[in-house]
Amino acid sequence: MPTVDFLLALLEDMLLASVPAVGFALVFNVPHKALKYCAIGGALGHGCRFALMHYGLSVEWASLCAATVVGMIGVHWSHRFLAHPKVFTVAALIPMVPGVFAFKAMIALVEINHVGYSPELWGVMVDNLIKAIFIVASLAIGLAMPGLLFYRRRPVI
Repeated sequence: MPTVDFLLALLEDMLLASVPAVGFALVFNVPHKALKYCAIGGALGHGCRFALMHYGLSVEWASLCAATVVGMIGVHWSHRFLAHPKVFTVAALIPMVPGVFAFKAMIALVEINHVGYSPELWGVMVDNLIKAIFIVASLAIGLAMPGLLFYRRRPVI
């Protein structure tokens, strides 16, 4: 029975992640024919991250793996539909941006400014800020990974 609960949670996560992917694709003026691929990419990326985190991987490493998957799929779709990979990948990564961690860090900083320094508030701010930075870095590295692997002029080794 826990497998069914996990699959339903995964399906819900993927469905809800496709909404901001399409919304940001519209903001970035992605062609209307590519919107469904942005939704699929956002759903697959966020679903991959959700599944990896469910099985014990940290949010930073899960974000790196999911961004790499989205980048690989985006490269495949770009070859298939003769478009730039960023058309499919940038909007698909938006649902994985660490807004909650950045917000918690900002709120802790405001509280430090308002009530004064305390080691607990400083720890909350630093922990959330570092987590947000590492997630953003993992999204950027994961998005760049297919380009580093496939579009090189020299061998990797």
